[in-house]
Amino acid sequence: MSEPLPRPFVSLVGAGPGDPGLLTLRAREVLSQADVVLVDALVSPALLAHCPQAEVLNVGKRGFLPSATQDDINALLVAKARENGGQRVVRLKGGDPFVFGRGGEEALACRAAGIAFEIVPGISSALSAAAYAGIPVTHRGLGRSFAVLTGTDRHGPAAYADLAGVDTLVFLMAARHLGQITSDLMAAGRDPHTPAACVQWASTPQQRSVRATLGTLAQRVQEAGLGAPAVTIVGEVAALQAELNWFDPAAMPLHGAQVAVTRTRVQADSTLASLLHGRGAQVSEIPLLRFLPGRAREVAGALGGFDGWVLLCSEQAVRALAQSLLAAGRDLRVLARARLAAVGSGTAQALRDLGLAPDFVPSRSGSRHLGAELPAQPGEVVLHIGSQQPDPVLDAALAARGIECLTLEAYRSEYNDLSAAQRMQLQEAQVVTLASATGARALAGVAGTDFTAAVIGPQTELAAREVGFTRLVLAEHPTLDSLGDAVVWAYRQSGGLSASSQV
Repeated sequence: MSEPLPRPFVSLVGAGPGDPGLLTLRAREVLSQADVVLVDALVSPALLAHCPQAEVLNVGKRGFLPSATQDDINALLVAKARENGGQRVVRLKGGDPFVFGRGGEEALACRAAGIAFEIVPGISSALSAAAYAGIPVTHRGLGRSFAVLTGTDRHGPAAYADLAGVDTLVFLMAARHLGQITSDLMAAGRDPHTPAACVQWASTPQQRSVRATLGTLAQRVQEAGLGAPAVTIVGEVAALQAELNWFDPAAMPLHGAQVAVTRTRVQADSTLASLLHGRGAQVSEIPLLRFLPGRAREVAGALGGFDGWVLLCSEQAVRALAQSLLAAGRDLRVLARARLAAVGSGTAQALRDLGLAPDFVPSRSGSRHLGAELPAQPGEVVLHIGSQQPDPVLDAALAARGIECLTLEAYRSEYNDLSAAQRMQLQEAQVVTLASATGARALAGVAGTDFTAAVIGPQTELAAREVGFTRLVLAEHPTLDSLGDAVVWAYRQSGGLSASSQV
């Protein structure tokens, strides 16, 4: 990671065309350092998982409805950058900030106010929408030049007279005036039979496209019900869509599904979100817990010289163990004589990331299996590194074998205060995912149990039923791929209703 940004500082960041996976690495880094994020309406909500620490202000424009003016946004950028003695502000914009994104105006406003700024380019929808529809804007023999135009302020045949030599025309924000634009192009000399296409919600599971000719495009778009946000392509290259249309969300099993991925980790794990997005879902990541320091001195004192089993049942427990030792003026060397047991592969990898090899991992992930298979003898005392809440399943499995388990509070967990946007994402979701018993209990505490949920394993299912969930689909295997399959089944059973509005 590069050096932290100075304060006050403004980053004008392109978010790409819609798919959160198309965000650049630099943009993700800048978001992680932001104090304030001013976000456009067309930016995927999933990108806000990269800036949980930031104040988020929605300043987007949608559907020609009343909204903040550009002067308002410019003034807000400057005011937020100066607030609290200087803040890092991100202006998160769809596409690229310098391609009809008014990024230049915002940069000039920063310069006039003496605020340092940077430009973080994004993938422009002018090129990516065509690519996701299988249309190359240039192609040997068909198009060697292209122009990108706005559909909002160039009207009349004279506006296009100087474009006669340009092979491919790409229009942004043209949906409202498409009939006039196509008529003006034909009046300016474009052949009505020129291939043309319109792509709505490019790169997202909601993507739809219409292929026609210049003369028929406006009517075909109206019949199909396409509207903003859309990109229009006019030129011989548009005919290639018939052979190159590679991205078809309608063929994906989760096409149109709203899925909320609940998580209890400090950082988002995008693996499951990416898997579901690849199957056509619109995914929101919802953090259910926040973590606070535990009793560091007690943890360090109990571990000093301990030569028995130390049990870790989550990646958070591994991080909290290391942080507790450091907070108490100790380090991982106090574990030299201990034997380490990890509840599953993720926790085991978290130990390896610290340079610690686990001495034992059960055959199947889960507290019950850890307690049943741990190679300890009756009468032994083992230490469980966890939160302020003991693990009743682990304690019961060990007690049945005559093994005493003492829980050390390495961290405290509390329910997260969800934003209004996050609560709305939960309400709109047809399926939520539960990847742990802790997650099931946390979702019940934060938002209730009136959800259709896909759960990763029997222990999670049991915990979910104990707190009141009734509409559950159990993954066949405790893997993310299998959990993704369970989401598909849950979505089919939900009938497309939102997860929290079913009878």
